[in-house]
Amino acid sequence: MLKEEGKGEVELSTSRVLKWVSGGLEILLGIPLIGAGIVMGFWYLPLLVMLGLHIATLVISSKEGVGKSGSILGIVTSCLAWIPFLGMTMHIITGILLMVDAGSSNRQADNRDINVTVHKD
Repeated sequence: MLKEEGKGEVELSTSRVLKWVSGGLEILLGIPLIGAGIVMGFWYLPLLVMLGLHIATLVISSKEGVGKSGSILGIVTSCLAWIPFLGMTMHIITGILLMVDAGSSNRQADNRDINVTVHKD
């Protein structure tokens, strides 16, 4: 855990870091000329790399019990991103969803750790 001054603890789990990284890369690939240049310049290999990253993030997120929707959409995006304008739009939407998911992962973990005790009098 990483402790920020005045803010308490921030959990940096593996799935959370992978979501931030994959979300940033998705947004990079969604920038119109830059993303298209990267994808086509490397013969669509970045789409395969992102597919692998999203599958790894999905598996780790499942094991940690955190949100998986961003990774699932990332897998769909990697499969359909070769379509010019659809790919750009899906990269941006997926990147935003992954970053929101990464930001809320700590709150989901906090909610799971709540214990309720009932006392009978």
